Amino acid sequence: MNFASLPQVDVAKVPADGLLLDVREDNEWAAGHAEGALHIPMSDFVARFGEVTEAVADGRQAYVLCRVGGRSAQVTQYLVQQGIDAVNVDGGMLAWEGAGRPIVTESGNPAFVL
Repeated sequence: MNFASLPQVDVAKVPADGLLLDVREDNEWAAGHAEGALHIPMSDFVARFGEVTEAVADGRQAYVLCRVGGRSAQVTQYLVQQGIDAVNVDGGMLAWEGAGRPIVTESGNPAFVL
């Protein structure tokens, strides 16, 4: 499978209650992330794969995102190969922020995309 054939979705089409899977690293997550997203850094992904399978156990689609879409495309490809309904969020967190979708921090500091 090449990335051109990956399922992708525009950030505006991600439902408010969709399962967002953020695969950015800890420092990127701390700077700002989508509220309610599941954070599993790409570097920990295989080791923490069970958390993903639990999150999609009810048949939910996973919306995978990173900063701009490269890492999330790789993770989406892996998930699809494992039989999980996953789509790459086109443009990642930069597109999310640019579309005015909410981003938060756990520290209470102003959120931004790192």
